[in-house]
Amino acid sequence: MSAYQEYFDESHQLVRDSVRRFVEREILPHIDEWEEAESFPRELYLKAGAAGILGIGYPEGLGGSHEGDLFAKVAASEELMRCGSGGLVAGLGSLDIGLPPVIKWGRPELRERVVPQVLSGEKIIALAVTEPSGGSDVASLRTRAVRDGDHYRVSGSKTFITSGVRADYYTVAVRTGGEGFGGVSLLLVEKDAPGFSVGRTLKKMGWWASDTAELFFDDCLVPATHLIGMENMGFACIMANFQSERLALAIMANMTAQLALEESMAWAREREAFGKPIGKFQVQKHRLAEMATQLEVSREFTYRQAAKMAAGKSVIKEISMAKNFATDVADRLTHDAVQILGGMGYMRESLVERLYRDARILSIGGGTREIMNEIIAKQMGL
Repeated sequence: MSAYQEYFDESHQLVRDSVRRFVEREILPHIDEWEEAESFPRELYLKAGAAGILGIGYPEGLGGSHEGDLFAKVAASEELMRCGSGGLVAGLGSLDIGLPPVIKWGRPELRERVVPQVLSGEKIIALAVTEPSGGSDVASLRTRAVRDGDHYRVSGSKTFITSGVRADYYTVAVRTGGEGFGGVSLLLVEKDAPGFSVGRTLKKMGWWASDTAELFFDDCLVPATHLIGMENMGFACIMANFQSERLALAIMANMTAQLALEESMAWAREREAFGKPIGKFQVQKHRLAEMATQLEVSREFTYRQAAKMAAGKSVIKEISMAKNFATDVADRLTHDAVQILGGMGYMRESLVERLYRDARILSIGGGTREIMNEIIAKQMGL
């Protein structure tokens, strides 16, 4: 039994087929242009919303579909990655890190106003946790929110925020209490909030098609009803959110590796040297065999953790392992793909050149490789 047969059923195949057709119709014809422009049209959110893609995995009562079906989400995520642009997928998918806290812990009136707008693609939401003073040390964040009657006054800044330029809503981590993880809360900040501003669009090594921004809060006024969850309990919400984000990044890494392998296989069959296809040389055959082996192991382990998550089991240690392993595999396979394609692999017109650049962020975002190892070690009792 293949992994696909074990984890995915016919309904998942329908999701996969639908998303693949969307990618072929709406993204692939334009993706090279959008990458060079370092942006994609906002209209794509509306199209993805109308196609039901943004709503996959979310409550039907709020405009979603396949609620609670994690492998429907996995199938959709894998097919979106076939566009070959991690940046586009990250930008289009910023709702998957910004929206879950609103759904799980936001007030009903906030949830009912915000969520349908985001799932339809009418509005865009981003998650804002990382600060200029440090990214991985969430418990030490400095952006301060002080209660003032029916509002909070927020002061501070965020950086490296995906969809930060064009977002309408921001799920923002702030300090409402004392030092450490016990003083952190989450607030939903709207784009037009007094005292809120978006800084420059940041230039990046990879993920060109995603907008990444700095955010500034200058005595920003946010209604107290926009508090997500209980005051000073935001750290637990952020950590719960991270588990899903790490699964998503492992899936993205595995698909990056998959595309790199496919491009390498096609090149090995077509490119000739010394009178025969380069794939006939033992050194290349063995390299491709190693690449396929690493990918298969990584994908199976990732699926296993997704299945346990879907069953409600805790996978704090294992999902951190999956993310580290998958991102290592993506690094290795994109490196090998460039080597196999040689000079062409170094050209901007080559997909593997983009995959190589895009892969580098995957072991940094959602918790660095080093933080993952700290989590693993702690779960081992070390």
